[in-house]
Amino acid sequence: MRGYLASSIGVTCAAALTLPLAPTAATAAAVPSRTVSTAAHGAASGAVPGSTRSLALAPLPRTRAGTGGDTGPGAQGLTRREVRPFSLLGVVWDDPRAALHGTVQVRTRATATHEWSGWQEVETHNDDHAADPGTAESRSGRVRGSTAPLWVGDSDGVEVRVRPDTGSVAGAPDGTAGPAAAKGAADASDPDPAARDLPGGLRLELVDPGEQPGTESAPAPAAGAAATDRAPALDARAAETAAANADLAPADATVIPALSKEETEEAFAASLAESADSAEGTRAKPYIGPRPSITTRRGWGADEKIRKGGFLYTKKVKAAFVHHTATGNNYTCAQAPSVIRGIYRYHVLSSGWRDIGYNFLVDKCGKIYEGRAGGVAKAVMGAHTLGFNTDSTGIAVLGTYTSKKPSAAAVKAVARLTAWKLGLYGVNPKGKTYLTSGGGNLYAKGRKVHLHTISGHRDGFATSCPGKRLYAKLGSARSTSAGYQGR
Repeated sequence: MRGYLASSIGVTCAAALTLPLAPTAATAAAVPSRTVSTAAHGAASGAVPGSTRSLALAPLPRTRAGTGGDTGPGAQGLTRREVRPFSLLGVVWDDPRAALHGTVQVRTRATATHEWSGWQEVETHNDDHAADPGTAESRSGRVRGSTAPLWVGDSDGVEVRVRPDTGSVAGAPDGTAGPAAAKGAADASDPDPAARDLPGGLRLELVDPGEQPGTESAPAPAAGAAATDRAPALDARAAETAAANADLAPADATVIPALSKEETEEAFAASLAESADSAEGTRAKPYIGPRPSITTRRGWGADEKIRKGGFLYTKKVKAAFVHHTATGNNYTCAQAPSVIRGIYRYHVLSSGWRDIGYNFLVDKCGKIYEGRAGGVAKAVMGAHTLGFNTDSTGIAVLGTYTSKKPSAAAVKAVARLTAWKLGLYGVNPKGKTYLTSGGGNLYAKGRKVHLHTISGHRDGFATSCPGKRLYAKLGSARSTSAGYQGR
């Protein structure tokens, strides 16, 4: 099996601002505003340029209740303002261990129409998508607390309000005040005790994901030109990413092509013949689904220079956790690469992770995308399910599925992907397995937990993810996935 994974089953995949702009949110200390752009090196790397800007939130004056804009005591935000174009936003804060007990609402102005949207809620609980406690990624010193990102489309205006829950205190997981908070509440020197309810260093992150892949203005290639002549040369980081999929597709591929079940099984058997661990691989041989088409990181325009170099691997893949990105459903399938680039930039530059947290992403048209770098056939360690990133893979469906039903195409894509990915490791999509918790709010570190091999995020962490409507489809996905495997 390991020999197979080493080769693969295929051979043919700020005033935002308002000025002045200052250093990057990923590396600078907290300042009122800052920006980082990848335009300077985008052309050289083949990545699509983009930028991330950060604006410090400020206390908001309390407005009258019943006006529709009541902020309450301790609220922070930004008043309505014109900003440079962006498409995705989120709120971050200094201490990743501090929870944001409250609500985050935004409204934005569309670039095309100059019309303002109504208030939209931003999902505040993003700490459940993170590297496991104690890992090098979680201890990097760059990680911040963050909300989920929200896709708003092309926008050039923004207004934000963050309101604390009554009686909540940052850092108290159950929303109750501890002794230190009680002492602080009695401190008359505190000019605004209620403001302590929100984490320190709140900042709004505005992400411009850059142009759609393939839309850069460049001369058309000559007829019959080789692929290496059409694409910019890969820099070292992009070449590293491509090499992880070298047995699946050429280095400049934007898509890892699909294989039929027969082709998948033939390639799998051939790789087993070269493996020193053929006994383990033989058990999995009859049950592997056809490899689906997967858009590579190059295909969706990842800027490889912003992620941390190298890859992290776990020993095997025993389960898949399904997520929703909570970025909203107001995207077209043509915009999906832009949404993914936005999430990627937000995870790396705003939240401080080494790479995008998910191993795979799926859009509502059923298209599958490579997530965290390291090889789609390999056991890449993600940052998708706090406490259960070891021996698992994370699949995120773009959108919010709390009340909206996921598309049939997206659910089918999850089934196809898991039939192949879990099949590489001999896993039955309708089965259960034991995973050891790395620590979280449901299971203590070291506890062995019996989980479905296709689980929802909420099965490993107390969260609403992947949304009620998507979670309800996991039973169907398990059965369909097993069918693709021939079970």
